[in-house]
Amino acid sequence: MDNQSNGILLESGTNELEVILFGLGRGSFAINVLKTREIITPLPIMKIPNSHQYVEGVISLRGEIIPVVKLSDVIQSEQSKDPQNDRFIVAELNGMKIAFRVHSVNRIQRISWEQIEKPNELSAGKQPYATGIIKFDQEMSILLDIERIVVEINPDLGGSADSIQTLGPRERSAKRIVVAEDSAVLRSLLIDTLSEAGYENVKSFQNGREAWEYLVELAEDESTNPTEKVQLLLTDIEMPQMDGHHLTLRVKQHARLKELPVIIFSSLITDDLFHKGEKVGASAQVSKPKLVDLVKEIDKFIL
Repeated sequence: MDNQSNGILLESGTNELEVILFGLGRGSFAINVLKTREIITPLPIMKIPNSHQYVEGVISLRGEIIPVVKLSDVIQSEQSKDPQNDRFIVAELNGMKIAFRVHSVNRIQRISWEQIEKPNELSAGKQPYATGIIKFDQEMSILLDIERIVVEINPDLGGSADSIQTLGPRERSAKRIVVAEDSAVLRSLLIDTLSEAGYENVKSFQNGREAWEYLVELAEDESTNPTEKVQLLLTDIEMPQMDGHHLTLRVKQHARLKELPVIIFSSLITDDLFHKGEKVGASAQVSKPKLVDLVKEIDKFIL
């Protein structure tokens, strides 16, 4: 499957996405089509000594060595009853390809981010691997947080606020930054990173809709310019209720908010998909987890 040649990429800013629905045990799960490169039948796996418990080994796909993650072990589901008929979903995250073993692949489905709800703390458990719960008419499916799984396997891929120290001594800034990021772990990392960079006046939200409602409330106060109260919006792309592309589009179409700089910070920022952020008017786009590059972009707009 090639998600570009098949022509299934959506227009930017529609607040929609397409997901691949797949099975693990008796559960239904999903992954964003934009993160996938192809779906293949299982290839011979070479075991790697002392690798992470979730990593089965590596495969050679057209000469490229790709690690294989056994998703049933990650989410502690039933094991496959027929491994030879499993499927490998080959995804690309932050320029790295990973094959995820699943038990079956069902279909591609177009949905709205409004159909996705963030699981509460009780249902998410100690390791919240769900970006959200997709609600269909007769069923539900879990949209997996693939990045969270990858970072658990290799924490170095998640970035660190300490990396900002490479920029040298920095002055404190009173400029306010609004952050829209659904992952509690990444929200905390971004707040720590911005604080390390001198930006301590941060207002964070867990999805694009909450951030949008906050910005609109500021804009409705006609006694002041909203860009005097907020100097920059930093947003992820994948978020329940309203994604980052739709949030950016709304900001840029709003008469009193359109001058607000918007930086998109997401693992979906690739050479192939960069144009989607440009189309909705993003001021800059930075691929996760490049925190130093992110701070440099922020500096350009509000220092």
